[in-house]
Amino acid sequence: MRAFVVRMAPRGVDWVSEALAADQISIGWGYAAELMDPSLNYWKFREVVKLTYYPSEPGYQQAGSVAGMLWRFLREMGEGDYVVVPAGGQQFYVASVAGAPIYLPDKAAEHTAFRRPVTWLNDKRPVPRRNARAALQSRMKIRQTCADASDLVEQIEDSIGTAGEARAPVFGSDLRSRLIDQTKAEMTSGRMDSYGFENLVATLLRSLGATEVRVVGRSVDVGVDIIATFALADTFAVRLGVQAKHYRPDPPVGSPVVDQLAAGMQTEQITLGWVATSGSFSPEAVARKVELEEERGISIELVDGEQLAAMLVEGGLRAVGYSTR
Repeated sequence: MRAFVVRMAPRGVDWVSEALAADQISIGWGYAAELMDPSLNYWKFREVVKLTYYPSEPGYQQAGSVAGMLWRFLREMGEGDYVVVPAGGQQFYVASVAGAPIYLPDKAAEHTAFRRPVTWLNDKRPVPRRNARAALQSRMKIRQTCADASDLVEQIEDSIGTAGEARAPVFGSDLRSRLIDQTKAEMTSGRMDSYGFENLVATLLRSLGATEVRVVGRSVDVGVDIIATFALADTFAVRLGVQAKHYRPDPPVGSPVVDQLAAGMQTEQITLGWVATSGSFSPEAVARKVELEEERGISIELVDGEQLAAMLVEGGLRAVGYSTR
C-alpha cells in the first residue's frame, strides 16, 4: 500500500469542501488532457506539461516539478492507497483511492479537471492534527500539491485506526496528548530562557541522529543559531541550519525571522533549514517561506510548538548533558 499527501487549493481557492461532497480529490493544472494517455512515458509526459504551461522556460525545472506531482497523481496512485488532505483549523482528512483517474473538460478553467474517486474515511470527519505523529505533521506542511507519503502508512493508520475512523481516546494516545500539552506548557512557562531553548532544540537534533551539533555563539550569529550535521548512508554529510525562537503562543513568529534564517543559510552555504519555535507562525511567515524556497531553491521547515512538542515526546531527549540553560 502507498500513501500520498494532496493539497487542494487550486489558484488559492480551498477545494476541500467540494472534494468531500463529490467523493473526489483533484490536483489542478486542467489544460493538458493528453496526460491521460497511458502510452506516454514519463519523458513525453513531462514534455506535454512543459509545452502546455512553461513553453518559454529554458530548462525543465518548473515543468519537471509539476510533471512529478501530476505523474504521482495520475500514474503512481492506485486503488486502495491512502490520501491525506490537509485542511484549515489544524485538521486533516484521510481517504482511500477508489478508482482510476478521470478527466472533466468542463472543469479545466477551475483547475480541477484531473480527479480521482475516493472513499472518505472517518465518515468524512476531520482528524485533529495532533492525532498525527510528528513526521506526518511535517509531511502535511510540504509545499508540493501531491507528495509521496508511503513511508508513513503506519502513522496514517495510527491516526485513524484500522477501521478507518479516528481513534477513540485510549490510554496510549491519551497519555501522548497529555504529554504534548505538558511539554508545550513547560517550553513557555518562563522556566526556560532563549539559551535553554536553543539547547533543547540542539539536544533534540542529537536524538534525531545528528552526528554533530554546533550552537552558534551570539557574537557570530548571522541568522543561524544551530548547525546540525546528519550522515546520509554513512557517506554524505547533510547540514541543517536552525533558527530557534523561544516565543509564547502569541504573538506568532513573523516573516522577518524566516528572512534571518535564509540569510544565515546563504552565509553558511546550507540549503536545508528549520525555524523552530515554542509558539506559532503567522500567515506572513508561511508565505515568506514559500517565496524563499521558490526564489532560492532552498528548503525551509517551520516547526511550531505543537510539532516540536510531539517530536520531543516521540524522540525523547536521549543525548547526555542536557540542561535548560
